[in-house]
Amino acid sequence: MYDWLLFLHVTAAFALVATVVVFSAFALGAQAESRVLTVASVLWAVGGLGTLVFGIWLAIYVKGYQVWDGWIIAAIVLWAAATELGRRAEVGFRGREGTTVAQAAMWHWLRSAVVLALLVIMVYKPGA
Repeated sequence: MYDWLLFLHVTAAFALVATVVVFSAFALGAQAESRVLTVASVLWAVGGLGTLVFGIWLAIYVKGYQVWDGWIIAAIVLWAAATELGRRAEVGFRGREGTTVAQAAMWHWLRSAVVLALLVIMVYKPGA
């Protein structure tokens, strides 16, 4: 069971990183086509839900971890922050709410930094 949970959690994390890669292309000047933005957003939604569900399931399943461990709470907070930053970036790349592409790129790069911090926490598990 542990192997499957970990596999699904990491696979979902790959979907999140794939979204960051797609948005990086937009931030670096690629044309932000609506279909590609939609695919990236679906990847984030599926990956985000997967990492959250399977991550919490792993925390419950694995002895020695608790959902209220500091590094798990930090990961959940960073996940929520990355989701909001990505939402703001998407709005900008779609040209909505008066947001410019430069602002969208800023939101994206902030999300990239948060996702990197999230990956560091997942690898090193500070305090565990």
